[in-house]
Amino acid sequence: MTPAHVHPGPADAPAALAGPVAAAAALLVAGAYLVAAARLRRRGDAWPWWRDVFFTGGSAAPAWAVVGGLPGGPFTAHMAQHLLVGMAAPLLLVLARPLTLALRSTPAGPVRRRLPAVARSRPAGWLAFPPVAALLDIGGLWLLHRTELFATTQHHPVWHLAVQAHVLAAGVLFTFTICQVDPVRRRWGPAFRGVTLLAAGAAHAVLAKTLYATPPPGTAYDTADLHTGAQLMYYGGDLVELALAVTLATQWYARTGRAHARRAVLTGPQQAG
Repeated sequence: MTPAHVHPGPADAPAALAGPVAAAAALLVAGAYLVAAARLRRRGDAWPWWRDVFFTGGSAAPAWAVVGGLPGGPFTAHMAQHLLVGMAAPLLLVLARPLTLALRSTPAGPVRRRLPAVARSRPAGWLAFPPVAALLDIGGLWLLHRTELFATTQHHPVWHLAVQAHVLAAGVLFTFTICQVDPVRRRWGPAFRGVTLLAAGAAHAVLAKTLYATPPPGTAYDTADLHTGAQLMYYGGDLVELALAVTLATQWYARTGRAHARRAVLTGPQQAG
């Protein structure tokens, strides 16, 4: 048995428009990124094309999740939406390095001076502390799925859209703190970020296992749909977390490689002498 859904009537017209408006906003953001990247290349600066692809895909994923039809039963479709909005899209958006692009493409002036100041401000530093970002991201998922909040969102489209906006923002923040490819107030070491990623991944996996056993409070789903959705959350989450781990490993390898190169330069003349 699946939960009842409220069909929008005339009074729900603003809620019915919320999804398309959010999707249009996401595509406009992607357009702004592409224009900024093109401006950078026109003046002779290098900007890899694959970042354009990543950002476009990261913007299109939540837009499609909001207005497009997702396969499977209601709970499976919800989990597919979660993976797109809260995990895959944030990874693509962060790897596209939008803050770096903004810093390089914005003309000289007060806006350009404020961007790095905001990125390196104390509040931004608190939010970009990996355990805090993990708590906002994974803690929000536990709150959504293990309380009556999930059932509430099924009957109120505006609430549903607000929750999806939080999932996207928290996912971007968490991915940003783990990858740290854009300017930040403080760069945490790969080991600390790796431990945080492992802890967040474990909490995500445990949540998926609890959902395999029992649906969110106030809802009822077919057993097959519940199990498929929980498995999608479990294994899909593993794939995105593996991609984050590869990003961390690549940074660690590059960092140690540069350190070895510096030591070789410094010790070379001494050995020669």
